[in-house]
Amino acid sequence: MTDLHFDRGTGGAAFEAVAARRRCIGQNRLMQIPAKADYGIRALLTLANAETSVSAEHLAEEQGLPPRFLGAILSDLRRAGLVVSQRGSEGGFKLARPASEITIADALRAISGPMAGVRGLRPETLTYDGAATNLKDVWVAVRSTLRNLLEHVTLEQVASGNLPPLVKELTKDPDAWRTR
Repeated sequence: MTDLHFDRGTGGAAFEAVAARRRCIGQNRLMQIPAKADYGIRALLTLANAETSVSAEHLAEEQGLPPRFLGAILSDLRRAGLVVSQRGSEGGFKLARPASEITIADALRAISGPMAGVRGLRPETLTYDGAATNLKDVWVAVRSTLRNLLEHVTLEQVASGNLPPLVKELTKDPDAWRTR
């Protein structure tokens, strides 16, 4: 998420609105799914339910996504081999393979790169000193936890609502829904 900065003297109400939003989400700003990833996965889920090719315009309209931004995301997904595109009157986008063979992890990597990077680096390449010596193990464990979930959830499961037991179990816990 890009943070907006306003000068208190000239921003007035706009500054206060952003400040209030930051107070509400400030605790959760560091670990986020970027809009690009959210939009891309929503487009893939729409394609998972489609029986024919779907235009980028239709995908944007159905999911309420910015069309130009979605176009760039679809290009990333095409380059990653998750979607194919066809030009012409019957053209549009469709999944490159069955939705049961595409995981949420596949989509995230195609759109946002490696999971759980630290400062843009892979956690296993980091070296810490002193009291932080063991922090690398924590970052690797975070990545492992993400993989354990996201590599086992397919587009088909999400689109159909037939979520894996692990997702159901994790979301049953009321604490999972609390913002901290």
